[in-house]
Amino acid sequence: MGVERETELELVARLRDGDAAAFDEVYDAYRARLYGFLVRLSHRRDVSEDLLEETWLRLVTHRHRLTRDTRLGPWLFTVARNLYWSYCRSRQLEEEHSTQLIGLWPTVAPPRSPFDAAVGDELEARVWRALDALPSTYREVVLLVGAEGLTPAEAAEVCGVKPEALRKRLSRARAMLSAALDEQERRAAPLVEVTT
Repeated sequence: MGVERETELELVARLRDGDAAAFDEVYDAYRARLYGFLVRLSHRRDVSEDLLEETWLRLVTHRHRLTRDTRLGPWLFTVARNLYWSYCRSRQLEEEHSTQLIGLWPTVAPPRSPFDAAVGDELEARVWRALDALPSTYREVVLLVGAEGLTPAEAAEVCGVKPEALRKRLSRARAMLSAALDEQERRAAPLVEVTT
């Protein structure tokens, strides 16, 4: 997933030099993965698109800060993740201050994402429902390692925690996911009437 290390080092050097073609290559390699990560994290297509655009803007404006050995995948996922959490904090502040304004305009529940509408396979749908029910800090770890293929060390870098803490968080997330799937299955199991 992503790009080979040798190519990545070359892209970083070209990005640092302001090569627009290098940006296009990085964009092509990571756009879909970053968007998928943000959609699954935020559950909002519009928010994901905005955060993705901001991620690319950060790459362009901070390209000169990249070190020669920067790993582009973890760097981009870190930026996207940080932007998501900043968005969450700003939304929380908005909601705290908007309680006085309730009733001035109607609120509308966010529309179902295309991702939710497109899921057809029941097992896949159950997994995504269980994943969506996880707290964000656990969901992001499963998404980074399980869906995006980052190593636990890279995911730890993205999340700003030590690798051991990430491994514990990932283990707990997997246990929570398993328990949620077991609960879904228990609820879906038909009741069998025992007759004598």
